[in-house]
Parts: sequence; structure tokens; C-alpha cells
Amino acid sequence: MKLLFLGDIVGRDARDEVIAQLPELRRKYKLDAVIVNGENAAHGFGITAQICNDLYKAGVDCITTGNHIWDQREVISYIAGDPRLLRPINFPESTPGRGTYVIETAHGHKILVANVMGRLFMDPLDDPFAAIDKICNTHRMGAQVNAIVIDVHAEACSEKMGMAQFCDGRASFVVGTHTHIPTADAQILPKGTGYQTDAGMCGSYDSVIGMEKSIAVQRFTRKIPGERLRPAEGPVTLCGAVVDIEPSTGLCKRIEPFRLGGRLAQAPPEET
Repeated sequence: MKLLFLGDIVGRDARDEVIAQLPELRRKYKLDAVIVNGENAAHGFGITAQICNDLYKAGVDCITTGNHIWDQREVISYIAGDPRLLRPINFPESTPGRGTYVIETAHGHKILVANVMGRLFMDPLDDPFAAIDKICNTHRMGAQVNAIVIDVHAEACSEKMGMAQFCDGRASFVVGTHTHIPTADAQILPKGTGYQTDAGMCGSYDSVIGMEKSIAVQRFTRKIPGERLRPAEGPVTLCGAVVDIEPSTGLCKRIEPFRLGGRLAQAPPEET
């Protein structure tokens, strides 16, 4: 069972590239599922119903998010009716939307996707470890589901790594998002969970984490109100990871970083 996870989509150019590339990527690499983080897809800030529908039509099975989920106010009323659009599960219980979704593949396998947000240097939400512990205890791999994929939307590498070790052997793949820089630590942990600290972003890397560099630099060098941040233009790199999972156990058999297009060194997965 093979799936592709793509990191934070930043702006129109990035989402257009994802939509253009995804049908061929699904065919070429025989992907059973595609998960993307879409919280920056609407001009760098949030996501809309139309963008969700465009991504689904291109072949996305589930969209995760993070701290920018409410930047487009229409999502507040939309998210309750779209089970494939997730918000972090450790938001307060009364928050609209949900933090998990079960993808059913063409082969009948069930992949539970969970979205959780860290607390270090982020908003003081409910305990992410307690929320994920409950998910792993009630949806056991090889029993209720064939795989569990967890998007940890967090600032601190230590918190993402801590979550992966906490879930080792209980989840198929734990991947970090939010910092927009792909890390070089893709690995399978001792008990069989695939892990990468950050998937990176889908966007222009001639930028400051996807935003136009001159505006971002001004924010560091001048302490006066300035121009609103906007996504950088230029060639887009799609970043993420491809994981191969054994459906009978849910454990990760293989993990490969994925980078396609743009400025970064290319890392396409092996064809099977």
C-alpha cells in the first residue's frame, strides 16, 4: 500500500502545480492514497471550498491543515460538511470540523489520517499527545484500520520527534508540517513507524518559507508596519514523502523523500 504525503501548499502557483502533476503521479507511482497539507493554499493564508474541490478532483484523498485553518472565514461554515478537510484534533471540542478521516482505497484498505497541532511556540491547545494516544488506542492497525498517518503541525523539531517516538509501532507514518523546509531525516523507527520531521512545502524556494523574500526580509530589518506577506512567484518544488505500508500490520516498509521541480535537488521515488 503506497501513499504520497505533500507538505504545505503555499499559494496559487503551488496548488496549480499540485493539481497539474497529481493525476500522472498517481498513475506513474501506483499510489493508493494522496494526502496534502492545504492550510496555506489560498494566497498563503488558509483554504477555501473551491480549492478543496479542485484538489479532490485532481486526486487528493484528504487535506490536513494547522494554525491557518480559519484564515478564510468561509471555512468555518464549510468544514462541518466536508469530512476530508481536517483541522487539528486537539482544538477545543466545540470547534467546527474534525481531526480524523478514514480513506478507503480502491483495494478496500482503510487509512486513518489524523491531524494534530503542537504546543511549543504555538497556540496553547489541548494536549496533542493525549489526543493521539486516544486515536492509536481505539484504531489499532491490522484490526480497525490498515494504516494510520499522522500530520504533526508544529514549530519545534523536538515535539515532532517526540510524537513519532510516542507513536512508534502504533502508527504507520508520522510526518511534520508547518516549518516549510524539508528535513533530511526520513527513516523507519525501531518498531516500524515511518517518520520525517518536516515534509517541506509545495511552493517557490526562492523565498522565505514560501513568501516573497523582500517583504519578509523587511519584517526582520525594519520595525514598522509594511506590506502584507504574499506567496513568492517562481518555479515550484513539490515536497513530501512516499511511504510503502504493509496493510496487514500497518507498519512502514519503505519511506522515500519526494521533491519534484523548482530549485531543490530532485528526489523522485523509485517506480514499481
